[in-house]
Amino acid sequence: MATTELHPAVQRAVDAANAGVTDDFLDSFTAEGAVDDWGRVFAGREAIRGWSDKEFIGKDVNLDVTAVRRSGDTETVSATVGGNGFNGPSDFAFTVAGDRISLMRITG
Repeated sequence: MATTELHPAVQRAVDAANAGVTDDFLDSFTAEGAVDDWGRVFAGREAIRGWSDKEFIGKDVNLDVTAVRRSGDTETVSATVGGNGFNGPSDFAFTVAGDRISLMRITG
């Protein structure tokens, strides 16, 4: 289902990333949450922090959301990524568990 509104947990993660607030970004995840960055999986708060410090928020990431699609408990966000790392279009598939993210998978 296409929509322009993000799930509150996903919105918190995107807002935190754009504001450069790592702790708020991490708080968007479940305790067992993970990031899958093209097959490299970072599970748990400290692993996600390490990844983010080197490749996401630490690179001054900016996500300009261009589309949102939902299927079951997964919300796929298309965004134009800016910052001091990867720049360009990308997709992020967020699996939501209650009011938190259990998995953020970078898919495209």
